[in-house]
Amino acid sequence: MLGKRARELIVDNAELVQFFAPDVAYADARNYLPALLEKRGVNAQSALTVLDAMEAIVRPLELGVYAGLKVQALQRISMRDADDWPVLACAMTIACPVWTEDADFFGTGIATWTTDRVALYLVS
Repeated sequence: MLGKRARELIVDNAELVQFFAPDVAYADARNYLPALLEKRGVNAQSALTVLDAMEAIVRPLELGVYAGLKVQALQRISMRDADDWPVLACAMTIACPVWTEDADFFGTGIATWTTDRVALYLVS
């Protein structure tokens, strides 16, 4: 979401498409992003400001909404990256695909869309 192309697609299409992310994704980003960006010489405060603005568009789903699918999500993704279960559980809860570049979601039974595919869909 912090990448320029993905952010542009989200902002440009926010009135036409609803975007969601698990609440834990925002918490993790706020926790881990500053140190990662500082190591790369990127201003972490600017990135956190973008993240805050994006949260109004990419709405967080609270744990209570998707927690009921934790076991099922873990069964599908734990062999690849168990930490990704909230994203998968959210997608299962609201019956939507996952927009990701992360191959860990492939083969989970949930459609995955990469940014280039999302761009083709939204532009057409």
